[in-house]
Amino acid sequence: MSALYLGMFFLSLLGSFILTRLVRDFATARGWVAVPTQERHLHKNPLPRLGGVAIFVSFSLSLGTAYLLALHNPRLHSLSLKALLIVVVPASLVFLLGVYDDIYGAGPYFKFGIQGVAATMLFIGGLRIVNIPVLFGQHTLPWFVGLPITVLWVLAITNAFNLIDGLDGLAAGSALFSTLVAFVVALLSGQPLIAGMTLALAGAILGFLKFNFNPATIFLGDSGSLFIGFLLSALALQGAQKAPTIVAVAIPVVSFGLPILETALSVIRRFIAGRPVFTADREHIHHKLLQHGMTHRQVVILLYGVSAIFALLSLFLLWPTGSSLGLVLAVLGVGIWIGVQHLGYLEFGELARVAQRTLDQRQIFINNLAIRRATEELKVARDYEQIRRILVAAFGSNDFDAFGLSVKLQPGESLALDSGPGRKSELSFHWHKPGRPKSLEGLSVWTLTLDLASSSNCQRGSLAVHRLYSSRDLQIDVNLLTSAFPTTLADALDRTLAHTAQIIPLPEQDSGLITAQAG
Repeated sequence: MSALYLGMFFLSLLGSFILTRLVRDFATARGWVAVPTQERHLHKNPLPRLGGVAIFVSFSLSLGTAYLLALHNPRLHSLSLKALLIVVVPASLVFLLGVYDDIYGAGPYFKFGIQGVAATMLFIGGLRIVNIPVLFGQHTLPWFVGLPITVLWVLAITNAFNLIDGLDGLAAGSALFSTLVAFVVALLSGQPLIAGMTLALAGAILGFLKFNFNPATIFLGDSGSLFIGFLLSALALQGAQKAPTIVAVAIPVVSFGLPILETALSVIRRFIAGRPVFTADREHIHHKLLQHGMTHRQVVILLYGVSAIFALLSLFLLWPTGSSLGLVLAVLGVGIWIGVQHLGYLEFGELARVAQRTLDQRQIFINNLAIRRATEELKVARDYEQIRRILVAAFGSNDFDAFGLSVKLQPGESLALDSGPGRKSELSFHWHKPGRPKSLEGLSVWTLTLDLASSSNCQRGSLAVHRLYSSRDLQIDVNLLTSAFPTTLADALDRTLAHTAQIIPLPEQDSGLITAQAG
């Protein structure tokens, strides 16, 4: 059996090496090339995209040769035609879909539709998800539940490998690590058919990588990425029929770690940003690493290392225990968290800000209530001094460092508030929080200025609130300051200043004139 495995691997490797060169030259001559027309494209010269043709043909050639040998060798009875066709027929349909997309282009819904048909063919052939122990225990799922879950699994893995096909050799190299994990699992689980198919796929990928590694002369294309992803998802389903529960569920998920992570990040990012899920962008993991100053080759090698780590961690689950599972999950969780933080996605930074704001919600309540309370107290304020006390109390306990109140006086009000010489047309009051500089000049400060217009549309000046720049978020809803508060403050000034002008005596005048006025 070992000789057969080696023969399948080397035949597929040699076939892929020869066919990739032929396909590259043929596609270039026919003009079937990818032209870098969009910003997200990272290549500079037009290159053929039909690398998947060489992988598919060499893989099929290796399997066909192995099957012919099995017909004349009773020891190779496990390579049955039926078992091969259950996987190869729908995989061929997906491959043809990829070829069509590489040459003519296909919309996402059409592609998902064909992939869904191929996944359904797997389900009908017996390759299906029969239970999910984490959610449903050991209960067998009915077909109307198992079918959509199986289709979802196949679509997710198929398109996950397609999604990471953005740098020379990235998707093929990542798939190679996942394929080797599938081979080891199949070998240790006594599944010779899967072992042979994974080795044939590994040889085809390796032969193709000679021409796809940076600088590439041919791309994998959808014909390759969709075919590889679909085939790996199908082999994972086939391996799950005989493998223990933890092996069947956890090992494929972990071994496909990089494409699954990329897909999850892309969906979550676009959902948070309110963009369509199928929108292309330059925010994939490899794009972010390039933005950090790494070269194409450095990024690919780094992500090869990430794929290798995922593969190694998945192999730990071949001997599942509570401690090994916990260790794998802990390493994965910490590694993914650190990696995502290092990539600097704006969407996840916004999520962190919202989470922090949720933790600070109690202080936000306190600060908001202070403004609301001040708004209510201003409605019954009796004089200007009380207004000033209300403002100091409102801003003294929140995140602002100072405020300045400038009051525009109406005719006659200056007499009420100033008995000194001359006439004032404006009052001003400045406050700063204890411990803060009295003067903010020369400091990094942001200011919010509120125009004070009363409900009768009388202009009463302005209130300017100041805050020193800080990394700490503002713990208050600013809309409370910009809605009812300015009008209420202006009404209070309008009411109290007019009232004060009536009750405060006029400056001393000639007593005879006063008597005449009184009469």
